[in-house]
Amino acid sequence: MTGDGLEQRRVLAVVTNYGVEQDELLVPVERLRGAGAQVDVAAVSMDDIVTLVGDKDLGRTVRPDLTLDDADPSDYDLLLIPGGTLNADTLRLQSATNGLVRSFTDSGRPVAAICHGPWALVEAGVVPDKRMTSYPSLRTDIRNAGGEWTDEPVVTDGSGGWTLITSRNPGDLEPFVREIGTALSARR
Repeated sequence: MTGDGLEQRRVLAVVTNYGVEQDELLVPVERLRGAGAQVDVAAVSMDDIVTLVGDKDLGRTVRPDLTLDDADPSDYDLLLIPGGTLNADTLRLQSATNGLVRSFTDSGRPVAAICHGPWALVEAGVVPDKRMTSYPSLRTDIRNAGGEWTDEPVVTDGSGGWTLITSRNPGDLEPFVREIGTALSARR
């Protein structure tokens, strides 16, 4: 990923304080920062974020930059929603998460979600008519919410006035991060 156009871009990553899949948070954050973007990680509280590897093994610990409640969505160009089963299941139940998702989609700004992260999109009611992917166990949830689920490494859907970027799992991080960079570069 090059830094072309990302120096002035801001990304908000939203997580809970336990259970986010390590690479689904850290790989995009580190690559985007390396390309010049400012990336803030918002968690439920200011306690350390304990990541997991494969939903079971302890990963790296990360300090959040702010809380979900303190995040002002208007300050950011893209919303990043990492997965991890425990993280995503808890994150979708946070009222602040629903508000952040809707703020981005209502204003036409892109959202990127990987693995179980799309659960937050289902909960916020923003997937109708969107073509997307996820971890396979979310297929029925996405279809029941009105989305079109497909099994591809990365899916970008620009319909409905906002761009949605989704991927299936940590194995898809390369194309996922590349599409995030493309979406950020296209922002005016």
